[in-house]
Amino acid sequence: MPRNITERQSHQKAIYSGTFDPITNGHLDIISRAANIFDEVIIAVAQSELKGPMFSHEKRVEFVNAATHHLPNVRVEGFDTLLVDLATQLNVNTIIRGLRAVSDFEFELQMGYANASINDKIETVYLMPTLENAFVSSTIVREIIRFDGKFQHLVPKEVLKCM
Repeated sequence: MPRNITERQSHQKAIYSGTFDPITNGHLDIISRAANIFDEVIIAVAQSELKGPMFSHEKRVEFVNAATHHLPNVRVEGFDTLLVDLATQLNVNTIIRGLRAVSDFEFELQMGYANASINDKIETVYLMPTLENAFVSSTIVREIIRFDGKFQHLVPKEVLKCM
């Protein structure tokens, strides 16, 4: 059942999760947009050992902290649970997801429905990056890094300093 606008909490929080392996300019674009909409945005860095990340969990948290330090209403949390459980633990009812292309939509829609089936108070908000960042993904960046290609223009400059 839709919530009434009068039920709006005075402090709106949202959570944006990912492996951020590494964080890209596309991620930062979504984070910046979310930070303009919500009072507080929690960036949840998933441990995701099953994905076999290129960078350690600690390093990825460091990258995200470095890339978002200029955004006062953004904080970073590492996690290794269901995102819905983390959101409940942090008293967050809004999950932010990024959509680059139509191909992202089907997966993200299924995840949004799955999350809502676990916790019906969870709302998912989908944000699109700017056209300039629409093609950028961590997968592309990792592949370029593996082959010693030029990737510096695809990640925040603060992340380059950490690398």
